[in-house]
Amino acid sequence: MHSIRFRFFAFIAALLLVLLLLLNTYPLVSSRDAVYEEKRSSLAAAASVLASSLAGLDRLSQESVAEVLTFLDISGYSRILVADRGGTVVYDDHGAVGGRTQIADVLTALDESKTVFRSRLEEDAFRSSYAAPMSAQGAITGAVYLCEHDSERAQIIYGIQERIRVLSVVIGVAALIVTGVFVFGMMRRLQDLVRSMRVVAAGDYAYRHAVKGRDEISELGQEFNQLTERLETTEKQRRRFVSDASHELKTPLASIRLLSDSIVQSRNMDADTVREFAADIGHEAQRLQRTTEDLLDLSRMDDGMVLVTEPTDVSRVAEDALVLLRPLAKERDVELRARLEEGCVILGNPDALFKIIFNLTENAIKYNVPGGSVELLVRVADSSVEIEVADTGIGIPEEDRLNIFDRFYRVDKARSRATGGNGLGLSIVHDAVQAHAGSITVGPNKPQGSKFVVSLPRATKEETGL
Repeated sequence: MHSIRFRFFAFIAALLLVLLLLLNTYPLVSSRDAVYEEKRSSLAAAASVLASSLAGLDRLSQESVAEVLTFLDISGYSRILVADRGGTVVYDDHGAVGGRTQIADVLTALDESKTVFRSRLEEDAFRSSYAAPMSAQGAITGAVYLCEHDSERAQIIYGIQERIRVLSVVIGVAALIVTGVFVFGMMRRLQDLVRSMRVVAAGDYAYRHAVKGRDEISELGQEFNQLTERLETTEKQRRRFVSDASHELKTPLASIRLLSDSIVQSRNMDADTVREFAADIGHEAQRLQRTTEDLLDLSRMDDGMVLVTEPTDVSRVAEDALVLLRPLAKERDVELRARLEEGCVILGNPDALFKIIFNLTENAIKYNVPGGSVELLVRVADSSVEIEVADTGIGIPEEDRLNIFDRFYRVDKARSRATGGNGLGLSIVHDAVQAHAGSITVGPNKPQGSKFVVSLPRATKEETGL
């Protein structure tokens, strides 16, 4: 297999060869054709003048033709021949007269009454000839034949061709050298980029390619660095995710083991204490189950799971979530208010929408203060349906708002563990909103607390079939 360097160099060399061939061919052909046309014009003019002058003579003879040639000052031709109607040579400055001419062009002019022009470039000169019929009172009386041997113009054209050939060699060599330097430099930059890719492929995501210049290769290097930066960020998130997930799963498992060991190793433990320990084991098992289910939901979303959507009334989904959340609000001494408008229909997945509303409202209740309140609002806003959850709780610091949708991120780790949170709820909400082509924002609530606003595309009449 040939390298791309060889193929690129071969392509440039082939293209250069074609251009040089054209450079060596076209000027010669065009200048030769121009001389041909000039010869045709000059010979045609001279032959026409001579034929017209000779047609007026009473009798064609060598002497009369010579006198006409002298009078017209027609000279400088390598051969001048005049033949009568029967093809007999009357005048020939390079041969005997009296015999029948064997020149085919002269016979063609006599028999077919038309002119015949020929010209060719040989090694030393342009050799041109022109045969034209003579006529008087509409009848052919003879023919004239002029030959020209032009070595001066031939030498000029050959000289130009020789200079072009030398120039072509110089240009070709220089172009190949420049092409070789260019190809070498370009391929070296590509090889550097390939080496950078291999370094990153080996696991060094912190490595950055040194970008030089402002061309397409530099742009490719910048894109590579951006990709590497994203890979580094993703790898850090993955490692943190694995670490956090392991920690989240290890904590309830350790508690379950500790409690179970205590029950097994204690011989005199009373029944009430055993029931208390068993209840604690059940709570830890539920916590473990919730974390596992949340991880499975996030994994499905990461795998690009396509949601099965249908026309869904968001207000009805919110009512179902409120049924499960009101006991929790009563337990935490939090007032739960809801304002659910009619006609809030979107093309969505009911289960995913339930998780969005449930998780946001549950967090608003858990991270509230005794005597606080949570307001759930579902309304229509232009071409979207908005879900707003506002609370009067502890609030979210501004510096943490960009990170709250990261997995396992907690604003207050100690308090989150006390409420049973695992830092995955908002990540599930964020991914579910994105799966519905929506958006979610978070900000402060006046005078205290937090406010989450989810905006989802409203379903059209064609989508709902109503």
